[in-house]
Amino acid sequence: MFTYIDPTVRERLVAAGHLFRINSDGEVIPADHSSGGGGSISILGPIPLPLQFGDKHYDAQWYACVRNTELSKIEDIAEKLRAQKAQESFATLASSMAVNSVLIVGDPETWTNPLVRVHSSCLTGDVFGSERCECGPQLQSAIDLINNDEQGGILIYMSGHEGRGIGLWAKAATYLLQDDGEDTYQANRSLGLPDDSRDFSDAASLLKYFRKDGPFRLLTNNPKKIEDLATAGLNDITPVKHVFGVTDSNRRYLAAKKDWGHDLSAEDIADK
Repeated sequence: MFTYIDPTVRERLVAAGHLFRINSDGEVIPADHSSGGGGSISILGPIPLPLQFGDKHYDAQWYACVRNTELSKIEDIAEKLRAQKAQESFATLASSMAVNSVLIVGDPETWTNPLVRVHSSCLTGDVFGSERCECGPQLQSAIDLINNDEQGGILIYMSGHEGRGIGLWAKAATYLLQDDGEDTYQANRSLGLPDDSRDFSDAASLLKYFRKDGPFRLLTNNPKKIEDLATAGLNDITPVKHVFGVTDSNRRYLAAKKDWGHDLSAEDIADK
């Protein structure tokens, strides 16, 4: 997919208030590249997005979000190609830029303590329905819980987090190592990769913008996620245990997460 937006369309979106930027503190800043530093995020939205999972229907507002350091590189390349009249080279703009998503359910103006899920992308679980992890059921249950909550809330989908940050190609390799007996963390180490290299700073910035300074309940079993958001300045967080999708195919994987420090008990992952 093209990550480039023509300048004339960009101007229209900015004028309509559908394209804007925030800094790392969640504050709105000018939409050009002259301010905000490398931690700023460009946001497109809101976009009405009716959702369907099975026989369940939800209404949400979608915001597409990308770190401005990545976006500015694409736009700089586009400027050079346009000056050279090299339209056929625009295929170089089909980038793997990480575009994160925010889904808003309910009316933020009425929130006092909304429900929030920061979900790391997982193609195999979220899209293919793999049972090697619990990601797909966690995603669907989070949307369901947020939709049914009396306040609603926020789902942030982190597209650059595949395989706890190592990417889909390396994740595929770790699956083969796991099939040879290693657990999910040992497999990362065998590849010379960190146990968990995910960066939640963009999620923190987005929460500061969409939630402002108020408290929220976070659907997570991962203490690292809470610690990273707290380090970024989000301290009024109530963790809500989020155990879904336990099967015979992922019980060993979940046991490794439990041993690594996730808030999972033996009962949570036992064969019911």
